[in-house]
Amino acid sequence: MAESKGVQDGKIFAVLSYLWILCFIPLLLKKNNKFAVFHAKQGLVLFIAEIALWIIGIVPVLGWFISIVGSLLCGILALVGIVQALMGKYWKMPILGDYAEKIKI
Repeated sequence: MAESKGVQDGKIFAVLSYLWILCFIPLLLKKNNKFAVFHAKQGLVLFIAEIALWIIGIVPVLGWFISIVGSLLCGILALVGIVQALMGKYWKMPILGDYAEKIKI
């Protein structure tokens, strides 16, 4: 199975998209690569969710619990996103993927 040139060129940038603040690298450097931008937008939403979880984590007990569980889920989503990017697939994250699609870049 031959992969398109855009997917092949954008794989590394797509992987970077899921590594916290590095999601901005493909958004700035690979604006014309559809594959990299698709994953970068999801990475950006994931990054924002992680920051929100840190803020929620300030609240004692319940906030800590929500923050820990949410961070684990974000970590799992990031790992699956990295694997899917390496496989050259357009993978839409559950729930957060809907928000990523609304981002206009």
